[in-house]
Amino acid sequence: MPTLTTLRQAILISLYGSAALAVFSPAAMAQNTEAAATKGPVQTVSVVGSRRVASSATDTMVPVDIIPISKVAEQGGQFDLAQSLQYISPSFNSTRQTGADGADLIDSAALRGLGSDQTLVLVNGKRRHTTALVNLFGARNRGNTGTDMNAIPLLAIKNVQVLRDGAAAQYGSDAIAGVIDIELKKSLGCEAVAGYSQYSAGDGKNYMTSAYCGIALGDKGTLAITGEYLDRGRSNRADADSMRIIGDTKSKNKTLYVNGDYATSPTGKLYFTAGAQTRDASSAAFGRGGIGSDDIPSRNSAAMYPDGFVPFINGKIDDQYATIGHRSQIGEWHADFSQTYGYNKMRYDISNTLNASIANLDLMNGGKGVSPSRFDAGGFSFQQLTSNADFSRYYDTVMRGMNVAFGAEYRSEEYKIMAGEPGSYNDADGVGVGGNAGSQGFPGFQPGDATKAKRHSIAAYGDVELDWTERLKTQAALRYEKFSDFGSTVTGKLAASYKVAPNVLLRGSASTGFRAPSLQQVYFSSTFTDFIGGVPTDVVLAPNGGAVANAAGIPKLKEEKSTSFTFGTTWTPTQAISVTADLYNIKIKNRIVLSGRFNADNYPDLAARLALLGVGEAQFFVNSIDTRTRGLDLTASHKGELAGNRLNTFLALNLSKTEVTKVKTPASLTGFEDVLLSERERLFIEQGGPRAKATLGFDYITGKLESDLRIIYFGPQTLGTFSGTAEGVPNARYAAKTSADLSFTYSISKNTKLTFGGNNIFNVKPTTQNADETDNGFKYDSVQFGLNGASYFGRLWVKF
Repeated sequence: MPTLTTLRQAILISLYGSAALAVFSPAAMAQNTEAAATKGPVQTVSVVGSRRVASSATDTMVPVDIIPISKVAEQGGQFDLAQSLQYISPSFNSTRQTGADGADLIDSAALRGLGSDQTLVLVNGKRRHTTALVNLFGARNRGNTGTDMNAIPLLAIKNVQVLRDGAAAQYGSDAIAGVIDIELKKSLGCEAVAGYSQYSAGDGKNYMTSAYCGIALGDKGTLAITGEYLDRGRSNRADADSMRIIGDTKSKNKTLYVNGDYATSPTGKLYFTAGAQTRDASSAAFGRGGIGSDDIPSRNSAAMYPDGFVPFINGKIDDQYATIGHRSQIGEWHADFSQTYGYNKMRYDISNTLNASIANLDLMNGGKGVSPSRFDAGGFSFQQLTSNADFSRYYDTVMRGMNVAFGAEYRSEEYKIMAGEPGSYNDADGVGVGGNAGSQGFPGFQPGDATKAKRHSIAAYGDVELDWTERLKTQAALRYEKFSDFGSTVTGKLAASYKVAPNVLLRGSASTGFRAPSLQQVYFSSTFTDFIGGVPTDVVLAPNGGAVANAAGIPKLKEEKSTSFTFGTTWTPTQAISVTADLYNIKIKNRIVLSGRFNADNYPDLAARLALLGVGEAQFFVNSIDTRTRGLDLTASHKGELAGNRLNTFLALNLSKTEVTKVKTPASLTGFEDVLLSERERLFIEQGGPRAKATLGFDYITGKLESDLRIIYFGPQTLGTFSGTAEGVPNARYAAKTSADLSFTYSISKNTKLTFGGNNIFNVKPTTQNADETDNGFKYDSVQFGLNGASYFGRLWVKF
């Protein structure tokens, strides 16, 4: 049995494609704290979820994964952050969409099977903004806004810390499921990477080049610069004779990030981060049949597309992020003042399309029956400004040590919807034929949809961590937050850990949380065409508080509230072995969801009221359900030898089950619960991600050759169908699937590595479904497992 002294030695188990476990000894923590006091705030160790200057990943009172990204950036088979984490951390969920009206241009991320807007993302400990996009059709996180993880280049990242615990009392709104903190690099030196990949089917070709340089600013600071260009090619798994394109969207990303600091005094430091990305992306809408086909002829023009056409939904995405702040010591207190700016904008450009009403008008006027084939369809933007003042102090004379932290935050937000050009939405011929107005594939936002909405919030928090003995630690946090548009809320958190043996730690937490309705959910407005079982249907998504929502009796949106409990243990029997296991239970009340569509068939009285407003079919955002999520996170790692060479092994498992426990129906919709939340929509909430997911990784190093094998298990899912409630019509059941990724890295020199390998090397595909019953009209829905099959890649990394 190892002694406590040997367990106190710092170790780092770092596996490609696997989470890493960082264990800092109490002695090392003391050294870091002393260094911080003597050399200023430069030498510090921070772990998300704790406001101590120095912390330990396995001694934390709540579960935290620390995932080094250097190896992923140098040798990984995935070229963006969301997909990289998708195959590393089982509790992390990101589904690449296809045929999803813009949600396929941005990969949403979430934790523990909850919504993407219930996970808070930080960069260097500061809040990162969400996207302007609301995930709607064909999207797993429908009705949610999320954070675009792929706006940050992999080569700029030092590590990603995943706090798998409710943390709204510490960090504010959105932290119901947990927190993801992306720490950027500031190391000296330069490196570059170039990569290429494609699917075994021959398409989906990806080209990536990235470079990083860390430059010393005299002896007082560092400036780190990262630039990246990523060209992702379109893939298509639709049948050759199909009027569909199903697969990865086409995307070209140009990204630039800077990160650094500069000492202003022996104990003061100015720090800064700034980044910008432009993304030109393109996805395919449902195809329109040719003249004489079964498709509705009013949506086409014989002069333009006699054989049918596939419209393309193109998105121009601009993302900007910046933080500037100053850390210093005021007496015995650590002080941190910062200002963060975030901005995300998406503008739609629809190509290979037409406005059939314009073509018809042209024909009526003696023309050939043509319309423009490209339209500016408008778009939306979201801006967030966050000001923070944080203070903390460590008292080494109180019990075995006490850390006190408090602070305040002011946040302002602005959301805009911009109308498209008239041809993208108007009905030019005035005939009123359903679905022939506006740009086919994605009708533009109308002047009535345009909006400019603002709000602000203020918050104050207090946080105390106390070491009662060498074995017992506790934490208590309280946060007050007030929003200008819906009121205030108070959240709290209690956590504790107890070391029952030198190598065994028990830990647990209880917390309340909240998530404010996003401005996007409150004010989003659109009139669009969607396909139900292959049939095009016009739908109005009405903003909360507007005339349509008020006519339907939809109440004002309010915050979601949660209670969260975790209980777990960590076990480190030797320097080479570490095991963690954590149970969790999360209850969310008044969860905001996108309702079903109300029309004359399912609610005639409401349809009559809506008809007076010129609306035939409508849906809304509503605080309409309570949910409960229960699960288990398990990690185990081993660092050893095989045949005289190094072998690192890692297992991570997430079991999670979300259930809708109650449907809360507004008085005006009583009796229409099945429309408000259909079985299909309920299943998207409960099983939008697999309830079981596991990663088993083996990293074997012999001389200059390193081989990596990862086995990823995706559990079964049941998703709803459009006819799922009909007698004899089953729901879509996706069987469990297992993927294997294999790569080899050869170290040409200590500064040059060449990696080649494959993902999903056995070309496993999802369970085949009835294409008329899936969300995207294809034989596979968009599931986490992916539908493209095997891919192969090569990557060259150079340090200079």
